[in-house]
Amino acid sequence: MVDRLVNSEANTRRITMVENCFGSSGQPLGVPGRVLVGEGVLTKMCRKKPKARQFFLFNDILVYGNIVINKKKYNKQHIIPLEEVKLESLDDDGQYHNGWLIRTASKSFAVYAATQAEKKEWMAHINKCIEELLRKSGKKAVAEHAAVWVPDGDATTCMHCKRSQFTLINRRHHCRKCGAVVCGPCSNKRFLLPSQSSKPLRVCLHCYELLTSTHSGNDIRGNADTSGEEDTDDEDDGQKPNMAHDLPKFYGDDKNE
Repeated sequence: MVDRLVNSEANTRRITMVENCFGSSGQPLGVPGRVLVGEGVLTKMCRKKPKARQFFLFNDILVYGNIVINKKKYNKQHIIPLEEVKLESLDDDGQYHNGWLIRTASKSFAVYAATQAEKKEWMAHINKCIEELLRKSGKKAVAEHAAVWVPDGDATTCMHCKRSQFTLINRRHHCRKCGAVVCGPCSNKRFLLPSQSSKPLRVCLHCYELLTSTHSGNDIRGNADTSGEEDTDDEDDGQKPNMAHDLPKFYGDDKNE
């Protein structure tokens, strides 16, 4: 689909522009054989609320970041290898339409396009890139993916004990295995989830029991470490979830390019 763009000046120019938009806070993106397939704004469901994020689809990675100045400056760069990605379409639900899940080994989340047509276009291009990458590299798709976190606003009480009310003092926590919103006492255990971190992560008591019954030597008993508890992609950047934006642009379809 995009093989003819691998060594093109247009592709090199586009990737350089993306690198410049992220500046020194981003990683270099120009590597041999890499092609920028498409780009556009999607609404990402973050821990606290949905937020607009700029996405860049390459033939081997998916990159997204916070919008500081549209088409000029982005930060909080996230890079996802496509061999880890699995897409799952979401049904329209209330105010949320045209969405799908992006599942990866270390993090999974929902995104929403402005229209059904954009959703179909994004999903088709991402899936095509995944298929081509796996075929050419001989790699196998990742079998296990991280849970999608339940948004904070969807739980006023602990989803494990059903009793603990969340307040400014009684904080919400997320189980890294199932994604549920739980209170501190119901998530005071840690367990090593190698696909997500090299350190044991917070899990709810239910998942801890299931994990310890099928694994051995991976758990650390005692209070969970709260360092890194917040989702670093959930900082308030002032972007509104339904902001007007240009249509996504996918490259390689124009034969005269």
